[in-house]
Amino acid sequence: MSDKMNAIVFKDLGEFEYTQRPVPQVSHGDDVQIRILAASICGTDVHILRNPPGIKANRGIILGHECVGEVTEIGSDVIDLKVGDHIILDNNVPCGVCTPCQTGNSNLCTHMGSMGVHKDGVFAQYAVAPERQMVRIPKEIPLEQAIFAEPLNCVMGAVKKLKVMPGDTALVLGGGPIGLYFTTLLKACGAGKVLVSEVSDFRTEYAKAQGADRVINPAKEDLKTEVLSETEGTGADIVIDAVGILINDALSAVKSGGSILLFGQNGAARQEICQNDITARGLTVYGNFIGNYTLKNVANLLSSRKVDFVNMITHKLPLEDFETGLKAMQKGEALEVVLDPFANA
Repeated sequence: MSDKMNAIVFKDLGEFEYTQRPVPQVSHGDDVQIRILAASICGTDVHILRNPPGIKANRGIILGHECVGEVTEIGSDVIDLKVGDHIILDNNVPCGVCTPCQTGNSNLCTHMGSMGVHKDGVFAQYAVAPERQMVRIPKEIPLEQAIFAEPLNCVMGAVKKLKVMPGDTALVLGGGPIGLYFTTLLKACGAGKVLVSEVSDFRTEYAKAQGADRVINPAKEDLKTEVLSETEGTGADIVIDAVGILINDALSAVKSGGSILLFGQNGAARQEICQNDITARGLTVYGNFIGNYTLKNVANLLSSRKVDFVNMITHKLPLEDFETGLKAMQKGEALEVVLDPFANA
């Protein structure tokens, strides 16, 4: 193995470079070095590289946080993983000592460090992370399925809160990648009907392929009217805002006594709502931030082969063509962009 590797590095506002970096080494007993078999571009990466940025990242870090890896070296205190294992990765590194961490909410850690945001990520040929962030997966799982593990981990934590009942009608606001993960998992959980609200014709076709029973275009149809029509006038049992600015749409479409899940994030968005609409109608509103001890569930789900996301991969590129994939994401012309760090090695 060379002591240098190729990587995508965050330079400054809206800027990155494809360059070489030293191969990261095992330096703590619980460290695991992995060879990156595949990585994928996420909305987080797009937000980081906006100017001004939607998410602030530390200059000089290696970008990226979604990957599938193969273990190449382990520290002296590693308990379970072995060289040659295939793994999926939770990129968020909680401190373990703050109050949220010690009360079962490590996803809300007050000192969270995230790979690809605060520390070196996975848009490279190798990476190092603590064993506790990794879960082994069978080598038989295709990389094209396993690459969805990290975002599925976030969505799985949200679905866990919803307690979906067989036959429920769910409305997903937004047909981007996150909305499509919700669509697929809601159907897998037994939802009787999943409606998706989406204005893009491009995304509409993918929503149907992932199991949406109907896609409503709110630019052409009245969302509330169409949802009531689909639910015999009652509204959806569950509404998920996968965008981060659509709580009023959720309030208009959910049934009395129903549940709303707020998942998408937009720190700049401000909505005015009538709080009494929630109180008087007995609604339950959940917020959800990343996964919380659900990565093993994701591994089990992928192993079961009960869900399929391969059709969502719109681009497969070598790592050095990162900019091509980024531009496709920025233009809304891509859903999942998979990068191969060793394509031309």
